[in-house]
Amino acid sequence: MRNSIETAVGRYIAANYRSAVEVGFGGKTVAAEIVKAAGVPILCTDVHAYPGCPVPAVVDDCVEPTLSLYSADVIYAIRPGTEIVPALIELASCVNADLIVYHLGFELYENGGERIDVKGVMLHRYVRSHQE
Repeated sequence: MRNSIETAVGRYIAANYRSAVEVGFGGKTVAAEIVKAAGVPILCTDVHAYPGCPVPAVVDDCVEPTLSLYSADVIYAIRPGTEIVPALIELASCVNADLIVYHLGFELYENGGERIDVKGVMLHRYVRSHQE
């Protein structure tokens, strides 16, 4: 089930955006590799280093971000802790990017934002800066 979630997220991002940043990827690159394979520029960020990553990746903290890293049409996160979502909303708003989140289980932040059903995988758009 896990890879099907990342696959759904990657396909959605690849089909709807021209550039993307995955925040807090934790060394898991299934979604980012799909985005990259579609020819969409992708960057993964995390507070930890993951050497040998098959996609571009850097160490950065979205709570105190290096804003220049996040210049993209969409910022997305897969299973972030809900305590990180306010920082992600602020970051996406600051750099004029959409924010897409796949939550762990039934976690939500506030009202859950705009819901996007991708073949049974529920995504939440908390910031919408671009039209599809």
